[in-house]
Amino acid sequence: MFHWAAVFLIIAIVAAVLGLGGLAGTASSIAWTLFVIGLILAVIFALLGRRSPPL
Repeated sequence: MFHWAAVFLIIAIVAAVLGLGGLAGTASSIAWTLFVIGLILAVIFALLGRRSPPL
């Protein structure tokens, strides 16, 4: 998930340098959304992984 967020962030930066504001805005929104989803999933999996095994 974080890989795709980084890819879209790079696309947004390149598009901004080239002057493509609409594409840069869209790519940065996608990157931010993927980053937040990845962060939420990482926290959930970290909390679920800390449980003690059932007896």
